[in-house]
Amino acid sequence: MRRTTAAIVSAVFFVLAPGTTAGLVPWLITHWRLPEVGAAGRALEVLGAVLVVVGLVPLVHAFTRFVAAGGTPMPAAPTHHLVVTGFHRYLRNPMYAGVTLAILGQALIFGSVALVLWASVFWATTATFVLLYEEPTLADQFGDE
Repeated sequence: MRRTTAAIVSAVFFVLAPGTTAGLVPWLITHWRLPEVGAAGRALEVLGAVLVVVGLVPLVHAFTRFVAAGGTPMPAAPTHHLVVTGFHRYLRNPMYAGVTLAILGQALIFGSVALVLWASVFWATTATFVLLYEEPTLADQFGDE
């Protein structure tokens, strides 16, 4: 796949997948309304903002690694070689970890237990997807690579 095409498809996938799980769903839960809090609450909001940024870093970086490899992170349009550079060298699933951190950061910002539950559901769902589909598929597709 040409890099331009990979970049466009990846950008659309970014909006649809992480944009939904770490953007739309948290908005539906909190409507991004900040609670009335004191100084301690403001400190949690700042910590939450840091977690959101920290979560976005491996997520965005992973998307760029897929484009550089001539594919996308979308299972329907993968790379021809296994991506093992960048955060993938240290984390098996930096995109899922990044989205989870971003959701947890929003939970701190908005003081939302429901977002902590959503982060748990997201993590459990992606972990199940990885074990039952992604890892076997990647092993079949890339073998020892």
